[in-house]
Amino acid sequence: MAGVDKYWFGVRPDGSVVGQTIADKTFQELAQVLRRFDPPVPVETERIPVGTDGLEVLVLRATPTADSLPCTYDGRPYQRVGTTTSVMPQEAYQKALLERAHSRHRWENEIADITVDALDASEIRRTVQTGIAGGRLPADTSADDLTDVLDRLGLRIRGALVNAAVVVFGRDFLPHYPQCQLRLARFRGVDKNEFLDQRQLHGHAFVLLPEAMQFLTRHLPVAKRVEAGLFERVDEPLFPPIALREALVNAFCHRDYAQAGGAVSVAIYDDRLEIWSSGGLPSGIEVEDLKREHLSRPRNPLIAEVFYRRGLVERWGRGTQKIVELCLRAGHPEPEFLEVAGAVGVRFLPRGYVAPLRVVHDLSDRQRRILQAVAGGKESSFANIRTQIKSSAADRTLRDDLFHLKRLGLIDSRGHGRGAVWFLAGAPKSEEGEPNKAE
Repeated sequence: MAGVDKYWFGVRPDGSVVGQTIADKTFQELAQVLRRFDPPVPVETERIPVGTDGLEVLVLRATPTADSLPCTYDGRPYQRVGTTTSVMPQEAYQKALLERAHSRHRWENEIADITVDALDASEIRRTVQTGIAGGRLPADTSADDLTDVLDRLGLRIRGALVNAAVVVFGRDFLPHYPQCQLRLARFRGVDKNEFLDQRQLHGHAFVLLPEAMQFLTRHLPVAKRVEAGLFERVDEPLFPPIALREALVNAFCHRDYAQAGGAVSVAIYDDRLEIWSSGGLPSGIEVEDLKREHLSRPRNPLIAEVFYRRGLVERWGRGTQKIVELCLRAGHPEPEFLEVAGAVGVRFLPRGYVAPLRVVHDLSDRQRRILQAVAGGKESSFANIRTQIKSSAADRTLRDDLFHLKRLGLIDSRGHGRGAVWFLAGAPKSEEGEPNKAE
């Protein structure tokens, strides 16, 4: 439903109600006007008596659907911008026509050649349990009646399952559903030349999502802090887990499943994390819109609906803004949203990240790892740096690396001898004063 528009006849622009005489001729003229819309727009009428003079207010309620928009009047499309109505530009009209075609013939609502027996029954029941507990499914929803649950979720059309059911609850994916894929990679360095770990998995969305989160937990660095009052160190992941989950959920909900070779991809580098999904942004949404208020326009509303019932998404289009807020709150730079070559991605950057460094300087892998170890904004001792980079190199070799990075202006130090601490150049100085040369 695109919304409800009301039009009042017998009401002045200032809002005062005066009424008018409504006769059969009024409805004949109205019918003639409505016939000039193509395709027809559903319009309901209501007559409201005003006073005792036989005057009435006529209310028209237009309830356009995705199938009736865009429409033309006398063969021309129009648009409303603020209080002004004007002819819609041809490019905007063509985009709207494509959007309408997509809403009618989406890949997710095409009939799938499978039966209910081919779905993950335990995951369907788990959806019912979490949906009821979260108030997102009626309390009378029975987890034992799988067909009823699938009907409530919109995953069946006239008794036949649709492709969206395979994405969220399927069990068998090859050879017919290769796009239900997750690609995971941990690269050495800052490019794709060498893998440290890589995996390619097929499964439904609620299997792939935890797999992706486990991979991130396994490969992302962990920072440690002291919890006030407990005198214990607490492990904190490099990036907020909720922000990572939000990015993954967005990827599963908004990707273009019509691409048989598509996938959700997670790539971890020494200096960044990227999450990608196949397909571009919805029509009318630009990359810049993702960091500000925008309407929720999921490419796959059926799939997004199941995620909503599971409590994993909201319906207000704030997921990308939430990612930005969480990362800023954790002290990281704003994530970057990207649209490149038919794919949409989000790039997470750690605090202290300076993009030009890896381009300007030819560093060894061990020197890059040292740089990453001190990039968290906190001072690190020599022993702490050695522990973080897990190197078997001699102490003298590591000290040479540290002084080389210092000569390049990438890191700095304070203190002397064993008491020296190292930090990223340009990081805030400690309360003890200016940095001194370490010896």
